[in-house]
Amino acid sequence: MYRIFIISDGTGRTGEQVVKAALTQFPNSAVDLVMKQEIRTEEQIEELMPEVIESNGFIVHTLVSETLREAIARITREHNVESMDLMGPLLFRFTQYLANEPTQEPGLFFKLNREYFKRIDSMQFAFMHDDGQRYYDYERAEIILVGVSRTFKTPLSIYLAFKGWFVANYPVVLGVEPPEILLNRSPGRVFGLTTEASDLTNLRSVRQHYLGGQTGDYSSFEHVKKELHYAESIFASQRWPVVSVTSKPIEEIASEILAIKRRYGC
Repeated sequence: MYRIFIISDGTGRTGEQVVKAALTQFPNSAVDLVMKQEIRTEEQIEELMPEVIESNGFIVHTLVSETLREAIARITREHNVESMDLMGPLLFRFTQYLANEPTQEPGLFFKLNREYFKRIDSMQFAFMHDDGQRYYDYERAEIILVGVSRTFKTPLSIYLAFKGWFVANYPVVLGVEPPEILLNRSPGRVFGLTTEASDLTNLRSVRQHYLGGQTGDYSSFEHVKKELHYAESIFASQRWPVVSVTSKPIEEIASEILAIKRRYGC
């Protein structure tokens, strides 16, 4: 059973009608609609998150307040919850079409699209800081993923960037000391990625075959064990939180990272 939470600062009737109209196109899907009415504070939004997370729910909201829309975008991002804003884009387009701003919300034209442009910026940041590129710019990164080759650093970076996080990733190479700027980052911003040596060996063997066997001992079990041990020694010396990626989907790994980040409060 899928569960969609309709969050409104009023009765929620508008959101309910839109969602029900859309669901007529999915007659074979069992969906439970949960109404959350009169949501008018950030605290109320936070209180809803455990219920949404427990049911792996999807949020649709029709919040008129720009402040609340910004809050729910931030809170759902932190909890890795999927959400959709039905009201914000409509107000934004009306602002364009009417060549005017709502009198009760000065500057709305620029505010409404803030999250959209932030997502573009975060995606660009992830691409520009992939695989150790521009490490001198790590002060801007909200999350830095560190691990040996084939520990899902890049797909994780892109996934988290799509959620609006500024993410960089850095490859651990056997015997190579990470740059000082990375070692100076706080534990709540840097995350070590590790996995089982046997699984990593299998992954690398596929890549080695694809590259025609031109990667040396890259996929040998002994070399993989040494690399992982070296990476884990760096994680331990820096007291970075470590997340295992073994047999986990990207979404689950990302949720673990964000949960740890919330505990660090940064």
